Amino acid sequence: MTLISKLSGAVSGLAILCAATAAQAEVLFWSTQARPVEEAQAMRDTVLSGFDGGVDYQPNEDGPWLTRIKAELEAGQGSIEVMGALHGNFSAMNPDDLQDLGDLGLSSVSDTFNSLAMLGTDQMQYIPWMQASYIMAANKEALQYLPEGADINALTYDQLIAWTANVEEATGEKKFGFPAGPKGLKHRFFQGYLYPSYTDGVVRTFASPEAVTAWEKFSELWSHTNPASTNFSFMQEQLLSGDAWIVFDHTSRLAQAFNERPDDFVAFPAPAGPTGRGFMPVLAGLAIPRTAPDMDAAKALVGYMMQPETQIATLRATNFFPVVDVELPDDLPPSVRAAGDAVAKMSAAPDANPGLLPAGLGDRGGDFDRVFVDTFERIILAGQPIDAVLEDQKKTLARIMEETGAPCWAPDAASEGPCPVE
Repeated sequence: MTLISKLSGAVSGLAILCAATAAQAEVLFWSTQARPVEEAQAMRDTVLSGFDGGVDYQPNEDGPWLTRIKAELEAGQGSIEVMGALHGNFSAMNPDDLQDLGDLGLSSVSDTFNSLAMLGTDQMQYIPWMQASYIMAANKEALQYLPEGADINALTYDQLIAWTANVEEATGEKKFGFPAGPKGLKHRFFQGYLYPSYTDGVVRTFASPEAVTAWEKFSELWSHTNPASTNFSFMQEQLLSGDAWIVFDHTSRLAQAFNERPDDFVAFPAPAGPTGRGFMPVLAGLAIPRTAPDMDAAKALVGYMMQPETQIATLRATNFFPVVDVELPDDLPPSVRAAGDAVAKMSAAPDANPGLLPAGLGDRGGDFDRVFVDTFERIILAGQPIDAVLEDQKKTLARIMEETGAPCWAPDAASEGPCPVE
């Protein structure tokens, strides 16, 4: 071997070693949030770029996210250092597998969020990170057809139905848009909005007489819904195209419409039913697994994510709102201002009836969601009898709750053991 080849080999080996060392120096941030390509890139480029040492941000679907962290915990060692996920993801884990973060002195301005982050213990199992919700939005062209006396910021479901009927009568088109496509968040509407508004529950009340009424009302609403909604997933697209004038969706899935044409649209709270104005606050948190290879670096990243300037950068990147007390700048995108106002009005409404995302289901969360999707497809799309469908789906739901052992979450009354389907 020549001296040149020896030197070349040594340089190559050194390069590989340096690359490996650099890779190890990056904190692995394993997240279920900010998964869309644009959001993930914004997280890397504008949110995490200021962290000393670098961050390897890896967003995943809930299933793969949970599978890998479970594998590392079972092995007793791993590479994941910070986990970002929804409250329901963390509540499905053993609190002993999460590092107590109380020594960081970090918390949310919401006592409710801080209490949830303890996961039933006396320790901070995760730090509340960011929040969002689902809201309504409309093209301002539709406002002239509001029912007489209706307040857009305090609508009832009956008024929403009447509004969509008025629009259809005036335009000859069904202009209510619903995210019923394959990637739409339709299940969250049923779990967090329709059911709480009519039954004051989700699991216990799944097949109740009040649930029958809820599906009857949604069937009325569907009669004025754009039939192409079964292909709609991000309602910002239908607002911009004019295929829908009145819509429901997650705040982040409406952002483009407000940012591109802020003067054309209005955001407002979800409607109310007989048992209140059901809505679903979406709480994401940051946790550190006990197998984190560099605990100091992991804690440093959690601290960085909670800094006011980082919270604002996260808001810009994801349209999830800060959980700490920050002064929002004047140059925020129109979507943030519109959604923030609607969320504030919804959560502060005197008839507000908040309910949490499903919790404690582990990797059966998709099965739980499927119950509501199947119920929608059978009742609304296939026209099957409501009572019969609910009684049939009730069995599947009860089996999921029994097999997971998941206790009830709000707005259902608390349970000892698995939440019963009554």
